[in-house]
Amino acid sequence: MKFTRNHYFLIGILLILFGIQFRLVDSFVLNERCTKALDRVMRNTPVASNDPFSSFVMQVHPNPTKRVRPPRWIGAAMVVSGIVISLHSFSLRRH
Repeated sequence: MKFTRNHYFLIGILLILFGIQFRLVDSFVLNERCTKALDRVMRNTPVASNDPFSSFVMQVHPNPTKRVRPPRWIGAAMVVSGIVISLHSFSLRRH
């Protein structure tokens, strides 16, 4: 499959939208299935901590979950690369 102008534009727009989402969201909480899969892959991160708040949450919601906090620069990098790819799509020939 050959990438056309529309494909590059779509990829750029998606990167911009994902980058904005990463900039606006502080953290993501994974469900139990994703937490177990991530634990099998990483094998060195604890699933739950022993602080009082976590023990209270475990009583209310007993399934182990992992909180992922992406760095702030990832969102900015995605937005900038999406802008560059979208602008590049305008320089390509029309199909």
